[in-house]
Amino acid sequence: MNKYLRQFMENNTSLSEKELQEIADHILVNAFKKGTILLKQGDISDKCYLVLKGCVRQYSCGNDGKETTYNFFTEGQAVVLFKSYKQKVPSDYFLSCVEDSVLIVGSLDTEESMYEQFPELKNITRNIMEMNFGQAQDDTAMLMGAMPEERYLRLLEKRPELIKRVPQHQLASYLGITPESLSRIKKRIAPP
Repeated sequence: MNKYLRQFMENNTSLSEKELQEIADHILVNAFKKGTILLKQGDISDKCYLVLKGCVRQYSCGNDGKETTYNFFTEGQAVVLFKSYKQKVPSDYFLSCVEDSVLIVGSLDTEESMYEQFPELKNITRNIMEMNFGQAQDDTAMLMGAMPEERYLRLLEKRPELIKRVPQHQLASYLGITPESLSRIKKRIAPP
C-alpha cells in the first residue's frame, strides 16, 4: 500500500488493517511531476483527485494570456471541479501540479461502486468536501472583503505553508495583487 495513502486512511478512518488493504487494492494512486497539467481549460473533467502529498493549483488563462489563480489544494484536500465533472461541460479552469504530487485518482465510473463496496468512504468523502467547502467560503470572503495586506496576513494565519511552497507570482495572483506589491507587503511586515 502506498505510504501516503496508508497515512491518510489511518488518520481519517477507523478501518481494520484488512479493510484498509481491500480499499487500497481498489484505489488508484498516482505520482505526478511538478508542472503536470491534470486538466486543461476547455476540456471536460472526467477525474477527481485527493492530494496525499503535494500541491495542485486551479487557474484560468484569459484571452490576453494572463493567468489568474483561484485556489491551491494541498494534503488532505479534494480536487474536483464539480461543474465540469458532474455536468459534463468544458472546464473554466486548468488544474496543474505546483510540486511533485501523489494523488488519489477517481472517476464517476468508480465512485459509486466504491461507496457501495466500502460505505465508510462515503462518510470520509463527505467530511473532506464539507471541510473544503468551508475553507473555500472563508477564502472567498478573505479575497473579496480585505485590503491586500490583510489578505496576505490572513493567508499567513490560515495557510502559512503556501508562502514557502508556491511561486510568488502565483501567490500574488491568488491574492489579487502584483508580485511587486506582494514583495512590498512581505518587506513591510517582516520581523526586524
